[in-house]
Amino acid sequence: MRLIFLGPPGAGKGTYSSRICEKEGWAHISTGDLLREEVRKATGLGVKAKEYMDSGKLVPDELVINMLKTRLKGDDCKKGFILDGFPRTREQAEALDSITRIDAVLNLRIPDWVLIEKILARRTCEKCGDIYNVADIRFGPNDEYHMPPMKPNVEGKCDKCGGKLVSRSDETEDVIKQRLETYRQQTEPLIKYYRDRRLLRNVDVTGPPAVMVPKIMGILGI
Repeated sequence: MRLIFLGPPGAGKGTYSSRICEKEGWAHISTGDLLREEVRKATGLGVKAKEYMDSGKLVPDELVINMLKTRLKGDDCKKGFILDGFPRTREQAEALDSITRIDAVLNLRIPDWVLIEKILARRTCEKCGDIYNVADIRFGPNDEYHMPPMKPNVEGKCDKCGGKLVSRSDETEDVIKQRLETYRQQTEPLIKYYRDRRLLRNVDVTGPPAVMVPKIMGILGI
């Protein structure tokens, strides 16, 4: 299957897509990771992208699309893939339509206050990028929805590599609210775009990955 995961920052796109891809043997494609990898390798596209990233500017769609075209040719994409964090705008969605077929689009829905609390409690390994969370969140009319913490075995240390766990500098409440506003303006219109194409599947985020991954796979018919 060829899938897109939509949703506001902190909704769980990366967590759910990576776990489903691991189960199914699909490629998990995060354009943010893709950009950073191209920059790390100092490829032609990476060098160009770095110029924009270093100056605090958005990387132009043309560069991102060209990187994505190359990535989708990988052998690991033949069985299936999930695009995590792309497209972000209608223009990107239309460009994507010209290079590949998409089978379904999953739209993750979650209250803003829950997102903010989740992101503020996120801890990221500064060495390998693995993500943890120290928040214990309950919500719903009778607190029936529960997102327990995802803590490391040793406080402050990554289970995978032993790296130091940190809060990212861009994960402050003001920055999160700005990212949510940008999402509303630029990315939410894609919900209608894909609904009109009968590709959209909505899912409410109501629990931890152990609950949500099977729920998502059921909705997608995997």
